[in-house]
Amino acid sequence: MGAIWSEQRKLETWLRVELAVTDALAERGVVPPEDAIAIRERASFTVEAVAERERVTDHDVAAFVDVVAASVGEAGRWVHHGLTSSDVLDTALALQLSQAGSLLTEGARSFRDALVRRAREHEGTLCVGRTHGVHAEPTTFGVKLAGFAFEAQRNLERLERAARGASVGALSGAVGTYAATGPDLEAAVLSRLGLAREDVSTQVVARDRHAELLAAVALAGAGLERFATEVRHLQRTEVREVEEPFRSGQKGSSAMPHKRNPIVSERITGLARLLRGYAQAGLEDVALWHERDISHSSVERVALADATILLDYAQHLAIRVVDGMTVHVDRMRENIEATHGALFSQRALLALVESGRPRDEAYRIVQESARRAWQERTPFRGLLADAAPELDLDAIFDPRAFVRHAREIVGRLDDLPN
Repeated sequence: MGAIWSEQRKLETWLRVELAVTDALAERGVVPPEDAIAIRERASFTVEAVAERERVTDHDVAAFVDVVAASVGEAGRWVHHGLTSSDVLDTALALQLSQAGSLLTEGARSFRDALVRRAREHEGTLCVGRTHGVHAEPTTFGVKLAGFAFEAQRNLERLERAARGASVGALSGAVGTYAATGPDLEAAVLSRLGLAREDVSTQVVARDRHAELLAAVALAGAGLERFATEVRHLQRTEVREVEEPFRSGQKGSSAMPHKRNPIVSERITGLARLLRGYAQAGLEDVALWHERDISHSSVERVALADATILLDYAQHLAIRVVDGMTVHVDRMRENIEATHGALFSQRALLALVESGRPRDEAYRIVQESARRAWQERTPFRGLLADAAPELDLDAIFDPRAFVRHAREIVGRLDDLPN
């Protein structure tokens, strides 16, 4: 991913656009065939030469064109013929974004697939479900991971859609009128490059496309953060149901040798914060003056490269956590007993109502018994037996009730596209 945004790759992509234009012009008889061949065979640059020339021109594309034209010789006069800077910049940027999008979607798919594997592995692994951070009812770890997998699928689809929307070029010239070229030339060049056309470019490609990509990147980061936050909580000493991978020789603290900290998940959380900032920057870039200005340019040089690189990195971190995390099944069972059976309160409530008790009376009986179980460390089942002897306690306290639909829920992962 870093290579896509290197100065070398950027200028190589500019040259790719310029050469495609020269070839298309030669096909139309504008550029002599021998000159087009000379340009394709001789055109070259070095990053250093372009940078040196830019110190004179104070214009990056003009400096690039000067260097490339000089490398060709007399035929170099046809380089950049009929183009304006934005034609090259935006079309080349679309190629870079297409490449970056492919890597991001590949990472998003791998993250999803890792979650699917672990969800199926733990389809029936009973664990505490929490709402507001408080024990609610048992669920399974597989169901929990399946939820993250479906979110990862949605983020994959968003990234694919946004990358496709940003893979759009334009060669419409100054203020987008095609006065020096023509729509047919644009169509021929974009076909060569494998890009779609911006319907009305106004000299630049509309920046809502780039904002959508940065928003999709931020959403994907938020999904990674949600998973990372879950791991961070589950690794707390008081919970200790899941642990990040911990390599041989790794140290969790310089002072406390016992520490194993969720540092990778915390890193993902921090990266997600940066990605949300880049999404905001993308939104700020949408409103340009009239047909164009370059207020977006300095933003994009940082935001697009950084955001795609950071998401790519965060995805690989998350995959490492999913694949390598230790799941403490025994600890999950222990935590289910932390409230001394109070997690079965809804089943007790329903059973009391079905036995003929008014709902409010049934609620108060169960609530008081659950409170005492928690505070007095007394089995909820025994308290409920005293308060409502008519109940079938074996049926109420059957943990299989919480896993009976887990296979169906996790099985929905089978419908995910490859």
